[in-house]
Amino acid sequence: MNSVLDELTWRGMIADSTDRQALAGHLAQGPVTFYVGFDPTASSLHIGHLMQLMVVRAMQEHGHHPLLLVGGATGLIGDPKMTGERKMNDREVVEGWVESLKAQVSKYVDMDGPAGARVVNNYDWTSEISAIDFLRDIGKHFSVNEMLSLETYKTRIESGNGLNFVEFNYRLVQAYDFLHLFREVGCTLQMGGSDQWANITGGVDLIRR
Repeated sequence: MNSVLDELTWRGMIADSTDRQALAGHLAQGPVTFYVGFDPTASSLHIGHLMQLMVVRAMQEHGHHPLLLVGGATGLIGDPKMTGERKMNDREVVEGWVESLKAQVSKYVDMDGPAGARVVNNYDWTSEISAIDFLRDIGKHFSVNEMLSLETYKTRIESGNGLNFVEFNYRLVQAYDFLHLFREVGCTLQMGGSDQWANITGGVDLIRR
């Protein structure tokens, strides 16, 4: 196989891309810094995380640079579920799970060498921005109408389960992660499960805007 994109396609690991042709060209130009997120919703990885780690390994073997983002900030919020509100865990619990996941993800990828992975925690930069600055600098770029049309939000509202303000803003926090990593370390690609598609495109749109 000629490229990592060919390999991942052959393995059935690509569901969507914002621009497949542009992605192929970008990957062919040289090593790309990319990131995959792992939210600490429990003390251990699950099968969905394994799929992402397989993608990371394939990208590494082709010389690309992974950032493994363990979501200390997003883990305190909780990605909205179709079925209902997530339980908000105590900070101490989430912090413990963050450390557990950091240790676990490090075992499945190459942490050394020219394409060595780095583990980062979005709490490190999210906690430094004030609520006012976040609303002014990040929130202003998001359309409420567009967000309410997304499948998860729409389903929750139509089901009568509702959607609290914290869950509603999860997409903004993940988008800010991509913007921060783009600015600070030149990260130009985000990967994730198909359930993360709206969050991923939110980050792409935020960087563009």
